[in-house]
Amino acid sequence: MHHQAREEDYVRVLPILVLLTTALWGVELKPVDEATFTKVVTTGQGKVLLVNFWATYCVPCRKEMPDLVALHNKLAAKGFQLLTISADEAEQEPQAKSFLDKNRVPAPAYIKRARDDDKFINAVDTKWSGALPLSILYDRKGGRVKTWYGEVPLKELEAAVAKLL
Repeated sequence: MHHQAREEDYVRVLPILVLLTTALWGVELKPVDEATFTKVVTTGQGKVLLVNFWATYCVPCRKEMPDLVALHNKLAAKGFQLLTISADEAEQEPQAKSFLDKNRVPAPAYIKRARDDDKFINAVDTKWSGALPLSILYDRKGGRVKTWYGEVPLKELEAAVAKLL
């Protein structure tokens, strides 16, 4: 009888453990639009910030993310921050969260919720077509240093970040 009680306790505790684990590791995707993009970037002031625009349907985006996360993990203590903005639609938000969790992408993480895509794209970069991935590197004062349209050459990114740290 005592053995059965332990099993029941375990079954009762398991859902709580799953919820806690999800709460601890689950990434929250905060909405960002053309009006709030600048505020998002300024939250990174004081750090060297890489803003990466990506989406789950974008193969090069998914391919480069583990390298960007590794760079963040390697240089975070020196003041480097990776900030991701998903361009996925609302229906793909669960897949975007799952991808971020699986790749241990650090917070903060955002998802584009623009009222007007063209205005959003122009608020980010007037030379940007909207194609993904897009990565923008900012210095500690929030000044834009470099923009990569397409995949980031990792050695080039690391060298650019090293100069700013």
